Amino acid sequence: MRWVLASLFFVVFALPAGSYAATVLVMGDSLSAAYGIDREKGWVNLLARRLSRIDGEHQVINASISGETTSGGVRRIRPLLRTHQPQIVVLALGANDGLRANGPQHIEHNLEAMIESAKRQNALVLLIGIRLPPNYGASYSDAFGAVFPHLAERHHLPLVPFLLKNVAEHEELMQTDRHHPTARAQPLILDNVWPKLLQLLRTLP
Repeated sequence: MRWVLASLFFVVFALPAGSYAATVLVMGDSLSAAYGIDREKGWVNLLARRLSRIDGEHQVINASISGETTSGGVRRIRPLLRTHQPQIVVLALGANDGLRANGPQHIEHNLEAMIESAKRQNALVLLIGIRLPPNYGASYSDAFGAVFPHLAERHHLPLVPFLLKNVAEHEELMQTDRHHPTARAQPLILDNVWPKLLQLLRTLP
C-alpha cells in the first residue's frame, strides 16, 4: 500500500450538496492524468467543474497514472475501492497495453477483473474504449478495439467507444508526440465521456 500512496496523486473535488451524490473514481493512464499539460486543465478536472454546476454533492477522484497498464489497474483497484467506496468507477485503461502490443485476451481478462471487483463493491462501471494508431496493423488493432464492446455487452455496461473521438484525427489537438492531447482538446474529451456518465449519475438513488 505504501508504494500506491507514494506513486499516486489523488485529486479530490468536493461539490455542493443536493438531491443526489456520488463518488466517481477515474482509473486511467496518461490520457486521464493530464500528461504534458497543466493538471487543472485535464478532462477529469473539467468533469469535476461541470459536476459542480449540478445540484448535487459529488467527489471526483482521479487515480490515473501515466504509463499505467491494465495489469497495474488490477493491482490497484481493490485498495482504491475499499478506501473511497465509489458509486461509479470510470475505467479508462488499455492504451499502454495496446502500444506494447499486449495480447487482447490478456487486456480483456484484466479489464474484466476490474469490472468484477467494482461490481462486488456495488459500484457502477463506465467503460472507456481507445483505438490504436494505424501503424499497429489492422489485425491487431481490430482485435484490440473489439475488447471494449465485448466487455460492455457481456457485463451490460455503458461504453464510450473512443476517448479521443474528434481529437486524435486533428493534429492541432495533439501534442508533438502524437499520442497525448493538448489542453485545448480536454473539453472535447469530456464531451465524449459526459453523456454516458450523466446517465449513470441519474440512476443513483
